[in-house]
Amino acid sequence: MSDIFVVLPPLTANNCVLFAKNSDRPPSEVQEVVYFPAEDHETGSKVQCTFIEIDQVSHTNAVVLSKPAWSWGAEMGANDQGVCIGNTAVWTKLCHPGDHEEKLIGGDFVRLGLERANTASEAVSVITGLLERHGQGGLCCEDWSFGQWTYHNAYVIADKQEAWLLETAGKYWVARKFTSGIINTSSMLTIESNADAMSSNITEHAHTAGLWKPEDGEFNFAKVFSSEYLGISLSEAQNPSSRLKRGRQLLEKICKNGHVAAEHLFRVLRDSETSINFNGELLTVGSQVSTLSSPNSNIPHCHWFTATPDPDSSVFKPFIFCPGVQIGPWTVSPSYGERPRNSFQTSHDRRHALYKAHEKGRQLMDSGTTVGQKLKSTMKHIEDHCVREVTEFLQNFNESDICEVHDLFNDVCESETKFYK
Repeated sequence: MSDIFVVLPPLTANNCVLFAKNSDRPPSEVQEVVYFPAEDHETGSKVQCTFIEIDQVSHTNAVVLSKPAWSWGAEMGANDQGVCIGNTAVWTKLCHPGDHEEKLIGGDFVRLGLERANTASEAVSVITGLLERHGQGGLCCEDWSFGQWTYHNAYVIADKQEAWLLETAGKYWVARKFTSGIINTSSMLTIESNADAMSSNITEHAHTAGLWKPEDGEFNFAKVFSSEYLGISLSEAQNPSSRLKRGRQLLEKICKNGHVAAEHLFRVLRDSETSINFNGELLTVGSQVSTLSSPNSNIPHCHWFTATPDPDSSVFKPFIFCPGVQIGPWTVSPSYGERPRNSFQTSHDRRHALYKAHEKGRQLMDSGTTVGQKLKSTMKHIEDHCVREVTEFLQNFNESDICEVHDLFNDVCESETKFYK
């Protein structure tokens, strides 16, 4: 379960597009932030995704990903073409508890879309094409004590000109395009009869499955396929419909006066009252906010990641694609060299260096003591200083300066880690 937001011009500062996502996962799960460079591949080669192997393409984009450490796929991320994608779980009438047939999982589609698409609309085509060919399915978390969790997926996909909301049920899908205003989604189907694109023959399939008939009226994707099954305990505030409504209200309030920037979205993702910052049977284990510069600008896009749980006690750290970029070792989890299906009943310590340091710091910050409050204030100062420095760099950007940010993310992670010790 996750909340995803997009703010489009004219509501944003400098006509940028803003993308933001919290990743709400089992509290035991470690989310790493990793970078993979662009790469060319031999004809006929394959790529091993989380569970299944599929055909590789001739070229994959450079990507930065926030991903469960056990999974090949990602919860969210961006590519060097200026595309951002995030997914959230949805439960549908075609999602059957106990059906663990291994296909592509939601995170695989996120990563594949980023690796293979140069625009948001291309990413929609990539994801839906792979969905129709391979289907979606398989266990979706490593923590066996959490339950054998399966679900379907919705995606928010953004580039510097537009955004798409893509919702799925089994191999079927619908999508809406947005070129202005705001988008938010929260672990439930929301596209009704207003799709801009959909899978072919979807109404015939729904009719054959006994889920819809013409006399029911206009085909409504959300009504036809939505299911209440979650498999977890939620308070009223944590319910997807409540989070969707309250999240939109919060976003509308922030957007009221326009000129929305990345730091405004930091505040949205940190909001605990709406349960957007989730703390319960699930926990917000990683967060991303991206600023996609306007199409007429030469300013590079900037992506901010926490790589640690609870955005309210985490630091958003900037990443900018550039030649020779170095993400550093701080947010990369240890690898145990085994396939996910073989790790579900084992116990691996997947904590990366930043996670371990933050774990100690978070306990202190949550203690309410003077020392804890001081540490939290220090973390806020680090982030505020970084936002000011990056904003100034981008506002005065000269292409010859791009080499100055090749280890930006690494440097901020290192500084943050030192303060936790």
